[in-house]
Amino acid sequence: MIEHTANVSPEEIARFDKLAARWWDPDGESRPLHDLNPVRAAYVAARVELRGARVADVGCGGGLLSEALARAGAEVTGIDLGEKVIDIARLHLHESGLAVDYRVQSSAELAASAPESFDAVCCMELIEHVPDPAALVADLAAMLKPGGRLFMSTINRTPAAFGAAIVGAEYVMRMLPRGTHHYAQFLKPSELGRLLRHAGLELEDVAGLGYNPLSRKAWLSRITAVNYVLCARKPA
Repeated sequence: MIEHTANVSPEEIARFDKLAARWWDPDGESRPLHDLNPVRAAYVAARVELRGARVADVGCGGGLLSEALARAGAEVTGIDLGEKVIDIARLHLHESGLAVDYRVQSSAELAASAPESFDAVCCMELIEHVPDPAALVADLAAMLKPGGRLFMSTINRTPAAFGAAIVGAEYVMRMLPRGTHHYAQFLKPSELGRLLRHAGLELEDVAGLGYNPLSRKAWLSRITAVNYVLCARKPA
């Protein structure tokens, strides 16, 4: 059962649970996640020695990033509050042959049960969906070992992002269900950086994530106007 005090919107959980059955279909509703996943995984691998590392994937969904990290040698714990997507993630392990500890668990619960336990924490495309972004960042920081690194990706709050992530992706190309994103919940890099500093983390890098939905190519960029990814470190 999901605690009523969890930092979660029931409507968001229901929306992503509807996508669960086709999560691993590269041509389904989750296709942008499939296209972006190699770039995100490489961004993490370039900054953390994954072989033997303990990594938490918070808001893991059906496990795309979790499996990529596990394949690179990490000991991965993937958490999500969507029971159906966790079921799909666990089921896919039978196909991939990988080992990931998937849990229906909130970030607050993991932070309380495993403080300062992870060499790296990943939280991709989640913060724009939670009611209290500051609380989420505090949870993520609490999970990190001293010297550990946090990786996050999200959408900037700019007119360009509104056009690409909402009008383009949800209404024109219909890559995502309508209502997936809410412009007011997007965070600028400066705003997310402030939340990271308040949680005691040091921002190390911010990079743009470029994506062409027609060619299905994704790449790192210096342009952060739409999607961006960042790395922050917990002081040793």
